[in-house]
Amino acid sequence: MPALLDATDSQMAMLADLVEGLEAAEKTLSSMQAARDGLLAMAGRLAVDIARQARHPDGADMAIRTVAAEIGAAQRVSDRTIERRMSDASWLVERFPAVWEAQGAGRISAAHARVIVEAGAHLDDADDRSRFAAEAIEVAAAESPNRIRRLVRRLADRFQERTLVERHRDARELRRVWVTDLEDGMAELGARGPAALVHGMYDRLSQMAHAVREENARARRPEAEESVLDDRTVDQLRADLLADLVLTGAPAGHDSEEGLLSELRARVEVTVPVLTLMHGELMHGELMHGELMHGEQERTTEGTPILAAELDGMIPIDPATARRLAGAASGWDRVLTHPISGALLAVDRYRPSEDLRRHLRAHDQRCRFPGCGLAPRKCDLDHNHDAALGGETVHDNLATFCRRHHMLKHHSPWHVEQGPGGVLEWTSPTGRTYIDRPPPPHTVTFAEEPPWAPADSPRVEGMSSPESDRSGAAGHTVSPANH
Repeated sequence: MPALLDATDSQMAMLADLVEGLEAAEKTLSSMQAARDGLLAMAGRLAVDIARQARHPDGADMAIRTVAAEIGAAQRVSDRTIERRMSDASWLVERFPAVWEAQGAGRISAAHARVIVEAGAHLDDADDRSRFAAEAIEVAAAESPNRIRRLVRRLADRFQERTLVERHRDARELRRVWVTDLEDGMAELGARGPAALVHGMYDRLSQMAHAVREENARARRPEAEESVLDDRTVDQLRADLLADLVLTGAPAGHDSEEGLLSELRARVEVTVPVLTLMHGELMHGELMHGELMHGEQERTTEGTPILAAELDGMIPIDPATARRLAGAASGWDRVLTHPISGALLAVDRYRPSEDLRRHLRAHDQRCRFPGCGLAPRKCDLDHNHDAALGGETVHDNLATFCRRHHMLKHHSPWHVEQGPGGVLEWTSPTGRTYIDRPPPPHTVTFAEEPPWAPADSPRVEGMSSPESDRSGAAGHTVSPANH
């Protein structure tokens, strides 16, 4: 180690102490995580015992949801996350107790335990699991989690009575597709399916991407302008081709003779501050179709940044994309907000329909259970005071709840009351109260007369000019049907 040859004896002693201290800290963390898993497993067992005692017909599902909601609200964590943790903890503690104990003793880390449990998940016989766990712990105690993954999988196969064909048949039942939101207006699309199909999909995308690059190279002319050259990487082309295929292709293997599926179009909901659309008009003289020139900053002439639009009320997207979507939108919801406080004033539509539903979606922006962020288009509208008991169908007696929390409200001891301003007060089964406030609207507010609107500025049809009407600033929710 040439870099440390010049270190003094005291520095080397300090390094040794640091290594020893970090080793002890890691063991303590592993022990605490094991203790948490034990408590979560106990919570799951308690829910099952309560349901069994009361002979619940749903097999303890609602009892588990109720307990998870209690824990999640106290920890300010989604109850879905808590329920998943309870399930994972129960699986570890009840099916692999030796692995849990080794983690609690600090012999292995939580990452080691997770790899071992995943490898032995299909071992149905308790004795086989016990023997597998004993050998896997010895392997894990001497190696890193990434190194033991292949080793413990091979070890589990020695105790596996079921054939690969049988296991693959069961694993196919878990195929799915999911979306993970990222920063900067991006998201990931994930897919789980049979390895042969997934690798085949990836290979076809790769072949297409390389073919496009080769064709672009042949078509490139020396005199061509730099701006028209297609310099996308293979990764970028794979992503663009996947979007093209999914959004415009027809599922030939599943479509009906009438082409029912091929007629369906992707739909997203985008909230766009009106200044974003007006900025496009001022720059290009064309409302809702503004495109930014290369390298142009998204700012007003006074240097004020243009507000970004939002997808599903949560995910920011760039203004240029929002304007493209707005230009092809089949319908608009207009959300009027107070120019100073930002409070929601009203919702209307150029072609009115279901005003109250749109108002609640614009107001709540998500499921109103503490910690839940499910988009309102995936939620139910629920009467806080039941309509069957005289509750009115008005905005201050309604709230958006996802199906999970809608069921929780009606079929568990959780209780909710709505106060002024749409504030919800939830009371848990143990008597704790949790306040959920509607999120602030994605809108524009002014402390004084806005500098961007001179007296001779053009009026935008369908919107209020700040000089003539200070009652509200307008934002728009776009529902493009063909994007």
